[in-house]
Amino acid sequence: MSDAVGPGDLVLCVNAAPNHVTGQAVPLVAGETYRVWTVMDFACPCGRSDALLDIGIDFAWCQSRFRLLPKPKAQSRPVKVSAPKEKETVR
Repeated sequence: MSDAVGPGDLVLCVNAAPNHVTGQAVPLVAGETYRVWTVMDFACPCGRSDALLDIGIDFAWCQSRFRLLPKPKAQSRPVKVSAPKEKETVR
């Protein structure tokens, strides 16, 4: 997954279990999305992933806790064109 995830990508938290290395409570919420700040190419001590993600909360998180969300596709919006109103002169 580290090849696919990059800074600025949105990821979905799928595992908010206690930290699998220290056993401490995790401030993440399952089902919430987070923006990736940095991808660190260090193997997680748990052995489940080959990179750690920095999402701006606490420190680095095992990427096995997250799933990459697809990038939003560009949507075309109708452009409003303002034309001057024609005035009819009455005599």
